[in-house]
Amino acid sequence: VVIPLVLSRAVKLSKSITEPIVAMNGRVEQIGGGDLSPQTPVATDDPSLASLSTGIEDMAARLDKQIELNRQEQIKLRDIELSLIQAQINPHFLYNTLDAIVWLIEIGKNDQAEQMVTSLSSYFRSFLSDGRDIVTVAEEKQHIQSYLEIQQVRYRDIMEYEIDIDPSIENTKLPKMTLQPLVENAIYHGLKPKRGKGKIIVTGARENDDIILKVSDTGLGMSDEELDTLKTRGLNEDTTSFGLTSAYKRLKLLYGDEFAFNIESKPQEGTSISFKIPGKADIENETIL
Repeated sequence: VVIPLVLSRAVKLSKSITEPIVAMNGRVEQIGGGDLSPQTPVATDDPSLASLSTGIEDMAARLDKQIELNRQEQIKLRDIELSLIQAQINPHFLYNTLDAIVWLIEIGKNDQAEQMVTSLSSYFRSFLSDGRDIVTVAEEKQHIQSYLEIQQVRYRDIMEYEIDIDPSIENTKLPKMTLQPLVENAIYHGLKPKRGKGKIIVTGARENDDIILKVSDTGLGMSDEELDTLKTRGLNEDTTSFGLTSAYKRLKLLYGDEFAFNIESKPQEGTSISFKIPGKADIENETIL
């Protein structure tokens, strides 16, 4: 009689210890696999095991909280970096534009001066964008429209432009000042060094689930060696290629591996810079990530 009773109690005691340990071992494996969701501690009559299980759940909760804090900190750092990049507007553009307005007034072309002031006002209104870092393609289109209107007055003998952006993508979100540095690059490195008039073409369209935006010029163009050098400078964030670098870096920060960037060029024929962003950027929020 005594032996069966002892064996029965021994089996129960063993289960009361081994089963909670097995359950806790499974929970630790879940935590190791990334499952930090809150769970009820293992039920056991052993105070030490109950304390250990509670400690495991507390640890998981602290880890989950720390991971979320780190994620929020990374988002803040990304937003700060994005804002710093966007703040680097070329002051020479403003000086040169104001000089051109004064010159137009001095020679009696008041209508052109008034149009230039209107375009400059629109340009800075879209640049400020109520403090937002992310704008729609429609807002970015208006921004480069104002920029090109100003530049066409200054470079009327060498520059024509065309903007052809599909209305269906105008609600797509992207960092402000994305297209303008590429247009500026096309003017100063494509059209100005070329003798004779050239053209800048800005296009945007949907391709499957992606958005393709492109800035092309019929300017001086580049040799294969010059093109390789530009790609290397741009992708390695060389400050001597600021327009290309800023566009690349901002889009890379927001879209990661879903972002694609391409440059094509031929001597005396021109250069084309295009980038692809995911169609999921077509959202209502003010941030993409």
